[in-house]
Amino acid sequence: MPDAKPAKPSDSAAALFRDATRDVQPLSSKRAPVAKPKPKPTARFARAEQLAVLQESLEPVTDPALLETGDEVSFRRSGVPETVLRKLRRGQFSVAAEIDLHGLTSPQARTVLREFIAEQLTRGARCVRVVHGKGKGSGPRGPVLKNVVNVSLRRMDAVLAFGSARPLDGGSGAVYVLLRG
Repeated sequence: MPDAKPAKPSDSAAALFRDATRDVQPLSSKRAPVAKPKPKPTARFARAEQLAVLQESLEPVTDPALLETGDEVSFRRSGVPETVLRKLRRGQFSVAAEIDLHGLTSPQARTVLREFIAEQLTRGARCVRVVHGKGKGSGPRGPVLKNVVNVSLRRMDAVLAFGSARPLDGGSGAVYVLLRG
């Protein structure tokens, strides 16, 4: 078999190509400057907040109401039937919203919880879940946030009842809260 040579373009095809590319300018070989990667965002106060939580966990207990450290918590206002509390603790109410208080100090948790409940009331929520954790990292004081939630919710008139959540929703590390309708 004879060696096949590539076909040469005809003179008319070459002329057409030159005519079609007459005004074309070569691209510059300069590459666009590569931007330096942005540094990863860091929480500005995360370390200070972690130290504040640690310091707070080591302080002595001044409020005797905070000494309640049982696993399960529950509360119902007078006039709220026991059956309603039972249904609440069984998770038979639809949870409209949830908040997680992990990592907050006691004052922060009180403020955030109060604002969350107020917001849910304006939205017409009937039942919410508050995740406070089980307090396993709280040191000798016991479950700090759990006790703050317990005391704070009892003081809110908008709260009809609350009780520890089912295990799949956080168990003794969360509560369902029933709000006035």
